Amino acid sequence: MTKAWRLGLFGVAAAVLAGWWAAACVGLPGFGGQVHPYGERAVGASLERHTANVIASVNFDQRAFDTLGEESILFASVLGATMLLRVARDERRQRPLAARVMPSTRLFGAVLLPVTLLTGAYVVAHGQLSPGGGFQGGVVLATGLHLAYIAADYRVLERVRPLTVLDVADAAAAAAFTVLGLVGLVAGASYLSNTLPLGTFGELASGGLVPIINAAVGIEVASGVIVLLARFLDQAVEVGGGPGDGGSRTAGKEDGG
Repeated sequence: MTKAWRLGLFGVAAAVLAGWWAAACVGLPGFGGQVHPYGERAVGASLERHTANVIASVNFDQRAFDTLGEESILFASVLGATMLLRVARDERRQRPLAARVMPSTRLFGAVLLPVTLLTGAYVVAHGQLSPGGGFQGGVVLATGLHLAYIAADYRVLERVRPLTVLDVADAAAAAAFTVLGLVGLVAGASYLSNTLPLGTFGELASGGLVPIINAAVGIEVASGVIVLLARFLDQAVEVGGGPGDGGSRTAGKEDGG
């Protein structure tokens, strides 16, 4: 196919898409109005399915298939970055030196690390009840773990960061979202349909499939972010040039990082 034909087909497809897009925009309700039909429907469906957090209901129930795509993109991004940042043949690992940390900084990290991890776990576990959820709580968990690096040094972070387990958890949690969608098919409904018992509104075990998918997302996000940061930190702190390179990355060791 020639370049002219490809451009012509692209132009036709783009014109059709632009027409449908314009028609959809014209049919949208007025911006800033007091009545918004989509918001009312989302709230109604959330209450009907015993999910107090409407955003969690939308993400993990009403448009769970779309959220599955978002989680898959995150998983693919972490996997791709891990492959790109793996140790090359002309690189070698160098054991980082112990960092010199102020006692006040070390105390700050020791106190704040468990509090941050507990907060992240709470945000994930209560995602269907209060603001937050798997995405937000997962990031808090991953960030909290790295307080060990800020308040101590890289060797301490390595001891509290089981990368092999986190690699498996990342893949397993991403796959769990896909497998959980089969529950709806087994029950005779559509894929990712919320067919589990809904429980009592306002309780931790309410919302049917929502808290389970939310937990899977929290594990995937936390594990993925930790693994991703581990690859970047490995390159910055541990990985240097091969023998005779003379360009080893020692900045992190010279300043105690």
